[in-house]
Amino acid sequence: MPSRTAPLRRAVLVWLLPMLWTVALGLWGLSRQGSLWRDEAATWQVAQRSTAEIWHMLGNVDVVHGCYYLLMHVLFECFGPCATILRLPSVLATGIAAACVAVIGHRLAGVWAGLAGGMAFGLLPAVQFYLQEGRPYALVAAGAGISTLLLVTVLQGRVRTLCWAAYGSTILLMGLLNWLSLMILPAHLATLLWIRAGREVWTRWTAASTAATACVLPLILFSRSQSAQVSWIPPLSWHMMIGPAVLLAIGGVGALLDRPRAGRPSVAAVGLPLLAVPQIGLIALSLIQPLFLDRYILYSMLGLALLIGTAIGSAVQAAKPRLPKASKWILPAVVAAAMVALLPQSLAKRSPASRVDDVLAIASDVRRMKTTGSAVLFIPSARRDTKSVSPSAFAGLRDIALVESPEKSGTLKGVETSPDHIRAAMLAQQRILLVTDATQVAKPVTAERDKMKTAVLKKYFTPVADEQVRGRRVTVYQRLARAH
Repeated sequence: MPSRTAPLRRAVLVWLLPMLWTVALGLWGLSRQGSLWRDEAATWQVAQRSTAEIWHMLGNVDVVHGCYYLLMHVLFECFGPCATILRLPSVLATGIAAACVAVIGHRLAGVWAGLAGGMAFGLLPAVQFYLQEGRPYALVAAGAGISTLLLVTVLQGRVRTLCWAAYGSTILLMGLLNWLSLMILPAHLATLLWIRAGREVWTRWTAASTAATACVLPLILFSRSQSAQVSWIPPLSWHMMIGPAVLLAIGGVGALLDRPRAGRPSVAAVGLPLLAVPQIGLIALSLIQPLFLDRYILYSMLGLALLIGTAIGSAVQAAKPRLPKASKWILPAVVAAAMVALLPQSLAKRSPASRVDDVLAIASDVRRMKTTGSAVLFIPSARRDTKSVSPSAFAGLRDIALVESPEKSGTLKGVETSPDHIRAAMLAQQRILLVTDATQVAKPVTAERDKMKTAVLKKYFTPVADEQVRGRRVTVYQRLARAH
């Protein structure tokens, strides 16, 4: 009995410790000092709408995140809207992804490789950024970990039919959360080619991946009609390639330290494609349409963690014959050193300054600076998210440009009236609050409505109060006494 219990306990600890470690990293500073940035504000406001309103909105914008919004809607209904509920799914999902890395590494390269890979995953800077994010990217990473673990399970000759069904279902869920995650299929394809998988594996993998892709295809096609939402992403440039190149170099070193066996899955055969294929694939897609954002391929970090784990595991195995006691301290020492080295960055990622803005920060200033009967304007109109997230702060202010609310219009920012109507409404005001971006992050005004708002404020009003905090700005304008 003891001989059976020890391996079982070890196998459980291999995935349990990295999962708990990663969840602890996620819970550390989860509130980010009470901040909420613009992407999370989109989740916050949509999740509080009714199901009918969410469906109405998805027909116009953000259909690619539809399943995630519906999930968060259910959670907000059950537990109420708060930053913890907003971000906790990502924390738990990242913990699951770390556990998957650990199990895969354990099966393919031993206990130390699995434990090291699982612990390393939560420390990766990109992972630390998104494990506290109220967006779907960590959930996709969890799906990538589960699907890769299922593939490894099948390749090692374990339970097959059930695993293939679960594999296809997981890929489907990943695709519904973000269809760019389907690039994991070419990564898994590369793994099958690397190990020269048998005909039965090829047949079942093809069936499962094709079925999942076919189910996601309508979403892909429909989301193309909303491609204007990503028009802000900049084109590829050489400096954007530095990050992927560094990651691939680190992963390549880990792959060289692996010792694959012919016909069997190895860390190199699984981890290197998982790291490289999504990176290269997104670069290739970005040559057609700019899409290169690291969050879209966050799941590729699972491959990097696997390869890092192999490198550490190899070091432990190399030291074990000569220094059996000291070898057990290699992993704790590496983790401690990495934690200390990354501490400044870890602290920075848990501060409001880590994001481009804070939607909530300016709300208190609006409460203090507003007066009954004053009007409010937003430049650009997307900055209305501050009002959507903190409606009480804007009570008593008239949104004079808005003709249809975000909820009724099925949009994130509402529908504004024509420039002429806005101009007339502005000239009828004595006091206007303008909510916009802080000077450091503000982009040039391009929309005709916004140009008109700026011109009228400059000609007929004068600023009497101005506050800028965490990427947002509120300015109070008073009508000039002789303006007409």
